Amino acid sequence: MSTHSASTPTPAITGPTQPAREFRLELNRIQAKMLTLPSARADRPWRAGGWTRKQIVGHLLDSASNNRQRFVRAAIDGQYNGPGYAPDAWVAAHGYEDESWETLLRWWRAEHEILMAAVDRIPEERLAAPCIVGDDAPVTLRFLIEDYLDHHRRHLEQLLAP
Repeated sequence: MSTHSASTPTPAITGPTQPAREFRLELNRIQAKMLTLPSARADRPWRAGGWTRKQIVGHLLDSASNNRQRFVRAAIDGQYNGPGYAPDAWVAAHGYEDESWETLLRWWRAEHEILMAAVDRIPEERLAAPCIVGDDAPVTLRFLIEDYLDHHRRHLEQLLAP
């Protein structure tokens, strides 16, 4: 028995859209930069009172997990309305600081391979799907995808901070 409740059929996929190609390119660029960070710095906070680099990567894993739900639901249903999430609580719940740097980077890569594949399959028409996250104002799926990359860029700066 299916629990799928799409109001309109999902449009046919004709190949990755320009935003999907940019998404993949940028995430690959970000990963390459992340790999330059020595594991010796992984347990150090990026600033006084801030998360460690391990916790930042963990937060990016949580963000990927939450956003995958948003992206896929909006692509299938033509809209998304769902919860936000509490980043500090999620990072604490997962205990990322207790994992090795290599494990976190491997998890990041795996999670983002899945996410990139999902974004590759979003039809052009669905990029305009309205999305509401938590109490935020409605935005489009395209905005969520672009904002996801901006979010990663901001955290990359933190990861690479001296």
